[in-house]
Amino acid sequence: MIESSPEILRIIEEARSDGWVLEPDAKRLFSLAGFSVPRFVFARTTGEALGFAREIGFPVVAKIVSPRILHKSDVGGVVVGIGNDGRLVEVFERFQGLDGFLGVLVEEMLPGGIELILGAKIDLQFGPMILLGMGGTGVEIYQDVTLRMAPLTEKEVPAMIEGLKARRLLEGYRGAEPVNQGKLMETILAFSTLVMELEGRIASIDINPLLCSAGRCMVADARIILGG
Repeated sequence: MIESSPEILRIIEEARSDGWVLEPDAKRLFSLAGFSVPRFVFARTTGEALGFAREIGFPVVAKIVSPRILHKSDVGGVVVGIGNDGRLVEVFERFQGLDGFLGVLVEEMLPGGIELILGAKIDLQFGPMILLGMGGTGVEIYQDVTLRMAPLTEKEVPAMIEGLKARRLLEGYRGAEPVNQGKLMETILAFSTLVMELEGRIASIDINPLLCSAGRCMVADARIILGG
């Protein structure tokens, strides 16, 4: 994967000065690695933002892009359900006042699904550790996660899923559509492969949320902290 994509290495190396990969570049990296990501644009002007939103259709999501803002939600840097030109311009102009503003990530609104977190940290003693859990903004409250050492095997992935207390939500709780287990397992294995190939270059990498439904698993947000 890395060997066949110099672009992935370029994204990593160009982010060295910031110490982490900005979300537009992280989304690009995951796309290059074969993961599903939303349609998006890194808009530096309101004209670019409006052009993309009109092309894909409202509503859209807008996120601040700044090397000084790692946790976007803490500064009101994520706005969902933007339904028209005026609202998008309003959000864009507010983001311009935030610290280190470079532009705005504008992306499609994703359909519903189950929010998971899929992450990895390079442990000094054990090497890469893969985490799977219930994700979204409540991840720190629920603390429903399972951990395994990387690289993962095909036999380990179902055990990780089974280890979640909320796994019944993935199976179609109270008539809801179940998550596509095949897509979920495929995504987890691909993530393990990516982590192993980036091991010497990163400190941690997280997809939160990984939005999974009956049809697909999508990288809705991603964070890559550099190390090595």
